Amino acid sequence: MEASLGVKLFNRSTRHVRLTDSGERFLTDMKQLLEDLELAQAAASGSYLNPKGTLSITAPVLFGQKYIIPIVAEYLELYPDVSVKTVFYDRICNLLEEGLEIAIRIGHLQDSSLYATHVGDVSRVVCGSPGYFAKYGIPKHPADLTRHKIIMASTVEPSTSWRFVASGTKETVRVAPHLDCNHNDAALNAAILGCGVTRLMSYQVGEDIQEGRLQKVLDAYETDPLPIHIVHLEGRRTTAKIRSFIDLSVERLRANPFINPATG
Repeated sequence: MEASLGVKLFNRSTRHVRLTDSGERFLTDMKQLLEDLELAQAAASGSYLNPKGTLSITAPVLFGQKYIIPIVAEYLELYPDVSVKTVFYDRICNLLEEGLEIAIRIGHLQDSSLYATHVGDVSRVVCGSPGYFAKYGIPKHPADLTRHKIIMASTVEPSTSWRFVASGTKETVRVAPHLDCNHNDAALNAAILGCGVTRLMSYQVGEDIQEGRLQKVLDAYETDPLPIHIVHLEGRRTTAKIRSFIDLSVERLRANPFINPATG
């Protein structure tokens, strides 16, 4: 290729191969050509106008089960030419490497290459069953947790050092797990059954608190909320299937009182 172009594209050594300035420009131009080709193909097939094809979505497990599946069900009714693949993990999925199109991200975004839409905020909530608190008492201060049976949800609080904020001052309490769960839903069920006190995301326990299965404590010591975003890779070339799902999700999630309490 270098011979046909008449320029040097790579600097080579026995240990490394790096692009030259000409190589960098050539790579950028080729990427643009490929994007334009994909755009032309998509326009010809109608996928930028009408939702069609397979849409892949990833989200944290409980968030996906509670909030994304109902949206997916509604979406499939609205757009019968689209099929959906959901991938729910309690880890950050790399959209490009794992072939995914849309992700729900909870927490501050690290990847600036993604297009993001803010849909709400959640906080870490300390809670237990009313029956447990009737038997063991209600903690009034984070330090009181050292005298309680602790249910660890390792995907939410992987550390035994729980952080709190009191009057603008950060506090850390080291807890000893009475029950250590590697799945949030297991910790949630254990708390409902009265096994102890747990710390989960507000969206995970909101319905159970509202219906009286769990009781929230230490509200005054909660840390700052974490943002929820819908993210995707495509920009101005966003296909209709992605754009329509994001539009529906933004409307539904922003209206959800367990994600945006002000709407409740």
